[in-house]
Amino acid sequence: MEFGMRTTVADLQAMKRRGQKIPMLTAYDYTSALMADRAGLPMLLVGDSLGMVIQGHDTTLPVTVDDIVRHTQFVARGAPSALIVADMPFMSYATLEEAIANSRKLMAVGGAQAVKLEGGKPVLETVRRLTDLGVPVMGHLGFRPQSQHQIGLQVQGKDLAGAKALLAEALALEAAGAFAIVLELVPGALAAKVSANLTIPVIGIGAGADCDGQVQVWHDILGLYGDKPPRHAKRFADLGPVIDTALKAYVSEVRAMTFPTDQNTSRIEADILDQVGS
Repeated sequence: MEFGMRTTVADLQAMKRRGQKIPMLTAYDYTSALMADRAGLPMLLVGDSLGMVIQGHDTTLPVTVDDIVRHTQFVARGAPSALIVADMPFMSYATLEEAIANSRKLMAVGGAQAVKLEGGKPVLETVRRLTDLGVPVMGHLGFRPQSQHQIGLQVQGKDLAGAKALLAEALALEAAGAFAIVLELVPGALAAKVSANLTIPVIGIGAGADCDGQVQVWHDILGLYGDKPPRHAKRFADLGPVIDTALKAYVSEVRAMTFPTDQNTSRIEADILDQVGS
């Protein structure tokens, strides 16, 4: 994909057909989107995880549609090549009318090319209607952060009933028109079976290597927090300590008056300065 040529849903589905894995990453602002786009990420997610990594909440639940719209605008300006998926926040698609209005806002105002919503059977009608209206919809099964108080923070689909239900819901989402599905915290073997049974891309997070692609959180893979990363994440860099060291050096040099130096300071002609009042 050439820089400046935005990835499409059809491109992603072609990647699945030819067995090309699809890397996906969250992005929340212009700078992160710019760097992700330069790295060749074909798809970016403006996730409601911003509630935790940007806003400092304990869950995704306080995030609003306006929050996602604002951050999607930032990301859209920085990423001219990636397909940008905007999360639909908690209760923003509780009714069909709300889903239509909010997905329009995320795309027409925010600049997203697709939206993502969580759930299976309860959202099938919504997925079908949005797709009919021209809205590309990504599904999300397995662990669903917006439902964590109901289902708990745990791996989903570990027993026979749960595994069968998850596969059935994945097939139903595909039939309803979803262009891709995220599987979160699902046993790897089950995720592989789901991926093999669907014609649309299955993007895993904590669901093993046999999915059609992977999605991770920006802050997790770059090591921006000092604590241990989630089991499903890998630190590809440990930038937190580097940033800490740089900030401490800045504080120290300002206090010691070793920064700024003459090299960092603009000059003015002496005769002009002489004419400035005392």
